[in-house]
Amino acid sequence: MLRSRPAIPRLLLSALVATASLTTSAQPTLIGNQLPPAWAKDVVWYQIFVERFANGDPKNDPTPATMAPSFQAPPGWRITPWGHNWYEPEPWARQAKLSWGDELGLRRYGGDLQGVIDKLDYLKELGVSALYLNPINDAPSLHKYDPRSYHHVDITFGPDPAGDQKIIAGETPNDPATWQWTSADKLFLKLIREAHRRQMKVVLDYSWNHTGTRFWAWQDILQKQQASPFADWYQVTKFDDPATPPNEFAYQGWANLASLPEIRKVDVPVPRQPGGHPYEGNLNPGAKQHIYSVSKRWLLPDGNAANGVDGYRLDVADQIPLGFWRDYRTYIKSLKPDAYLVGEIWWEEWPDKLMNPAPYTSGDVFDAVMFYQAYRPARQFFANVAESLDAPQFVQALQAEWSRLAEPTRYAMMNVNATHDTPRLLTDFYNPAKYKYQATPRDNPSYKTGKPDADTYKRVRLYLMHQFTSVGAPHIWNGDELGMWGADDPDCRKPLMWPGVAFEPETRTNYQPGPTDPVAYNAEHYRFYQQLARLRREHAVLRTGQIEFLTATGKQLAYRRFDQQHQVVVLFNLASTSQTFKLPGKGKWSTLLGDGTIAANNATIPTLSGLIIHQ
Repeated sequence: MLRSRPAIPRLLLSALVATASLTTSAQPTLIGNQLPPAWAKDVVWYQIFVERFANGDPKNDPTPATMAPSFQAPPGWRITPWGHNWYEPEPWARQAKLSWGDELGLRRYGGDLQGVIDKLDYLKELGVSALYLNPINDAPSLHKYDPRSYHHVDITFGPDPAGDQKIIAGETPNDPATWQWTSADKLFLKLIREAHRRQMKVVLDYSWNHTGTRFWAWQDILQKQQASPFADWYQVTKFDDPATPPNEFAYQGWANLASLPEIRKVDVPVPRQPGGHPYEGNLNPGAKQHIYSVSKRWLLPDGNAANGVDGYRLDVADQIPLGFWRDYRTYIKSLKPDAYLVGEIWWEEWPDKLMNPAPYTSGDVFDAVMFYQAYRPARQFFANVAESLDAPQFVQALQAEWSRLAEPTRYAMMNVNATHDTPRLLTDFYNPAKYKYQATPRDNPSYKTGKPDADTYKRVRLYLMHQFTSVGAPHIWNGDELGMWGADDPDCRKPLMWPGVAFEPETRTNYQPGPTDPVAYNAEHYRFYQQLARLRREHAVLRTGQIEFLTATGKQLAYRRFDQQHQVVVLFNLASTSQTFKLPGKGKWSTLLGDGTIAANNATIPTLSGLIIHQ
């Protein structure tokens, strides 16, 4: 994995760490040599939460009628203005005396697919080359993980919600031969075409573990109970007995949430492994076939794989048996061999132990996972947090994660930091507490929710220099490049602070009046992301080159990315004083990004700074 190349002299640094302590001997192989798609290592990912991204078409804004019947609008409900103070309760919420959580569940800002299309040139200019869209399937909720239909785009994301409702009502949902293309579906297909025209990939988020209670098959079960042809699709534990007064109907919902009934697992060993542990088995055959049909619909919308999505991000993947995932991979790859499958696996034991990706990344399940496992130690090194790591510990943690993966998989990993399920990157660095633990002001009144300080911005940018120069494909959570901050879900899902949009000052928390922060686009922060994306695009060695750690001592870290012709060296100094690094003898070094001076074969790096150089 971490092999040196004799043709390029080894970088000589102060406090050099022995090569043996910085290399990993384990070399896992892929089952059947099932490689991830070649394009996966080259991209810069950008994750979009459509409802909060951009409102491109106010005419399709959600209404109680288009979200009915599960959406219960309080009197006076309205679309929340885009620049509204996040922590200021809406008038309709005050009148209804709603809790903060209940209000946020009812808020809508009107983001839609036209808004995404309108911003594609912005994303191209930023340096993005792959889009990962959170669920856009038709659903009444904000988050869309509670579909009422898997095979249609949410009607409020397209130009004709009322017309789309009529089209959907005329179908037989379990018969793909009757499926039509709604206006929202067609707009998504246009988005795919426009993204592909800009050389961007598109990956769509689905949860095959559960549906919403408005899902057509679930509604049929509620009406017909065990007489429903879909009665065995779900984890129903007891049907209602019409001969008795009480309703005995009972079922398993994901995370014990009644709003998210789980698809039935079959052929599962007893006892079943709890969440966070891979286990064998499969899904109900009927539900499985429907999932296949939906997946094919978006991969081959007109029979041509070039016009469909480029893969799927699979939600709560550890909740679904491995047998299903193996079958699903085989099916997807038969339709589109270079489709990318990335799974969400996360906590084995929250909040201390993350899952081992190996059972999911050995070639027979996913091409990659969302690599939270590499972010957490990076945060512990770059951020000023309580559970900190020094450079040797950080290197050891990274190598321990990489050693579980075959080399092609390491390069295909989706290197996430912030997502829709975590605090925003700036806020995560601003707070010293354990990663994702009590990371909201509701759980921890001392959790800082305001605009981060200057030290935080410096440290985040150092981390970003690492993220964009490390092994694997960097990922951006929409809005982080704009300088947004926010605590854990739901505060990480604020509407994006686009330039030109006037935002009200934001209060620090939703509990009490106090200080406010101006909310505005951060052009300097955006340009930094843009520079990093450009470096990665222009220097192929940052995408495909080997990595070798050159020094790791205290808070000083250096590594190089190299191939047979090129090398890029990355230096970090998080110590309290400036540090001088001795560079190899002959050859001229050029600065690509960062702070530091090069003179007489030495690089001097100021405190809390990083430098990227190349020969």
